[in-house]
Amino acid sequence: MLPALTDLAQFRDLLTSAPGPDTAARAGAEERNGQLTKPPGALGRLEDLAIWYAGWRGDARPRIEAPQVIVFAGNHGVTAQGVSAFPAEVTVQMVMNFEHGGAAINQLARAAGARMDVHALELDRPTQDFTQGPAMDEGELLTALQTGWAAVDPAADLLVVGEMGIGNTTPAAAIAHALFGGAAGDWTGRGTGVDDAGLANKTRVVAEGVALHTSRDGLEVLRCLGGREIAAMAGAIAAARQLRIPVILDGFICTAAAATLAAVAADALDHTVAGHQSAEGAHKALLEKLGKEALLSLGLRLGEGSGGALAINILKSAVACHSGMATFAEAGVSDG
Repeated sequence: MLPALTDLAQFRDLLTSAPGPDTAARAGAEERNGQLTKPPGALGRLEDLAIWYAGWRGDARPRIEAPQVIVFAGNHGVTAQGVSAFPAEVTVQMVMNFEHGGAAINQLARAAGARMDVHALELDRPTQDFTQGPAMDEGELLTALQTGWAAVDPAADLLVVGEMGIGNTTPAAAIAHALFGGAAGDWTGRGTGVDDAGLANKTRVVAEGVALHTSRDGLEVLRCLGGREIAAMAGAIAAARQLRIPVILDGFICTAAAATLAAVAADALDHTVAGHQSAEGAHKALLEKLGKEALLSLGLRLGEGSGGALAINILKSAVACHSGMATFAEAGVSDG
């Protein structure tokens, strides 16, 4: 079990001192990969994924048997600025849909054989409008981080985190703009489908928020511009690192949450891969900033952890080939 988070300084220390992969297990996986009954490199990126996974799990011949999908939900005060095509009440309605098994993520998690959990974070109390002040105070940020931190099952062997929160592409865009610069419009997309006027308004809101909150420290950016569900995703990703559980990142909002961790510790996302490149325009640029290449690109823009859950099957296949295939010696096949 992980220790409870007591303050942001402790969380920062945990990020900067997080454990790395098991180098012996990784070396063993590389050696095994070189002996499998296939031409060298024939399975392409699947080989790299399996070796990466083996290193983090500390097992040169691993299995994926207990994936976990966690969806966090939160509401945002910045929706008062008219940044979304849907009202905040939809967040509550969708949480009920998740709990009753009726959403896309329920189907995708089930298809991947993953346990799915849902955590709603104070939906009746939205964060503050970040154009007027910080979205959260330090206590609220710590509580949200702790929710994600405690939500990870230590018995899981793979994690996907997703979100639901009307308006949350706006704080995600603001986080990306604050951390990586450029113009607000570079990071702001249509989200749930706002029209041209709505996009212009949303871009204005992102620009105003970033101009108001000048710190570029990862946790301060998360506090001032983020949301409870975004912070909870960050907490869960950080907890998975402590437990050496590999993580598949979902779309733009999840990647923005992850980016705040990388701004604190450069190697904070070494245990993660990008599940997909979403249709939200800035997601590709954000992945490039983090040095991540998506496994899938299917035009998804749903959130919920949907693209990450879909990619579980890719990683399962990579590990199954690595651990289940015979070596040349085992198969009695000549490698020459």
